This record gives sequence, C-alpha cells and structure tokens, in this order.
Amino acid sequence: MRALEGRTIALLESRRGAELAALVRQFGGTPISAPSVEELERPEELERCVRHLATGRFDVVVFLTGAGVHALLNHAQQTGSLNEIVAALRSTTIACRGPKPLAALKRHALTPLVTSAKPHTSRELLDALTHVPLDGARVALVHYGERSAGISEELRRRGAVVDDVCAYEWVLPADARPLIDVIEQVVAGCVDALLVTSQIQFRNLRAIARTTGREQGLGEALRGEVVVAAIGPICAEAIREAGVIPDVIPAAANLPSLVRSLADYFELTSP
Repeated sequence: MRALEGRTIALLESRRGAELAALVRQFGGTPISAPSVEELERPEELERCVRHLATGRFDVVVFLTGAGVHALLNHAQQTGSLNEIVAALRSTTIACRGPKPLAALKRHALTPLVTSAKPHTSRELLDALTHVPLDGARVALVHYGERSAGISEELRRRGAVVDDVCAYEWVLPADARPLIDVIEQVVAGCVDALLVTSQIQFRNLRAIARTTGREQGLGEALRGEVVVAAIGPICAEAIREAGVIPDVIPAAANLPSLVRSLADYFELTSP
C-alpha cells in the first residue's frame, strides 16, 4: 500500500503546482490545489538591473531565489540581451542562497562563487559572504517577492554600495475561491495534510481565512489533526509564528523530498 493512499493533501504551490500534485499521486494521495500566490514581475526594476549589468556597474550580484534568476534572465532574453547579460554575470562575483537559484544559474552555465550552507537561510548566506571583500564593492541584491531589509542593511554595514533590485512582487491570486474551498475543507476535517512551500503561501492562506471569518477554525485544525509539512526552515518559521508547529520538515528543501518526508511521516505514525 502506498503511504499516502486514502489521504487528501492540500497544496498551496502556484508555479510548480502540477509537479507537486503529480508527486503526491505517486505516493497514492489525492491532491487538492489552491494556488495562494501570484508573482508579478516588475519590468522597470529588471530593465534597470539589465542596463547596469551591461555597463559593468556591479562587482557582486546576490540572488536570493530561483524566481529572481528566472525573472532577470527572461527579461534579458525578451529584450535581446541574454548573451550579453550572461557574459556580464560571468565577470562578476555571483552569490546565491539555496539550491533554487543555483539550479537556475546552472541552466545558463553560470557558477556562483559563493553559495550558502544548509539550511540556506539569510544567516548562512551572510556567513558565506564574509570571504568576499565588500568594502566599496558595488552589489546588486536581487530580492524575492518582498524586500529583505536585513540582508541589505548588513551588506551596507560591511561597506558595500547596494542596489536593491525587486524583480517581482507577491500578491494574492485574483481568484481566491480555491483557497477558500481548501480552508473550508481543512476546518471541516476533510484534509489530512497541508504542504507549504514558501512563507508567503502560509501568510496568504491566513489572510484569506481572516477575511472570511475562518482564521480561528483554520488555526485549530492545523494545531490538531492536520499534518503540516514545511519545505524548509524559513517556511517553518513563518508557520511557527502563527502558533502552528510543523510536523514535517525535509532534510533537503525540494518538492520530492517534501512529499517523501510526508509519506514517511504517515508510514511511521499509522497504526
């Protein structure tokens, strides 16, 4: 018997929702998808960064997410400057936090000089950057869907001239009905597990629950019978801040490991 057989698994993933659902089905589970985030690119920020890269303005480029890498290089491709920008990046010191930006860079044969260690939080990235001379260095910091002020401040404290690049922003999905449906099913006890793959997903889930008067019921369900799985430590921390303790955190922060860890949890805890 497959470990998730007979289990209903709620998914909040947007970009890779189909992939995550397929992984759940491989273990016998029934996925219900409620995309909780839309990523809106900010073309004016991307154009400014591309222009500055092309003119050799930056000494160091720091990527915090794979989506940031994709947004920047996709914009360069759309404007006919991809080869130029890839060459410009090769002449800079590239740093990245975690495996997702690393994988995105490798698709373009770009190898970062600096990578964070596990668990790939901002602290590990800043520790890795201690070996890079930053006093007077011109740094492009490519943020995720919201500005990471702590990293910017620390780089400036070390003497860097930081250009904050907000490549995209996170917003609630235009159609909130799937999220509302999932919340109702969680509160009704019809969901066995919730998979959370980014902190903003969980924050948006709670925001919709709050506006529909279901925040208390959602919290009680997630603290009760629903198994909560977080893809990594940053995501897990956002869940803990809401008073919910994640049951599952995989050793590797990727979708296959997340689903396998959930399956292992059910195997170990099932009577």
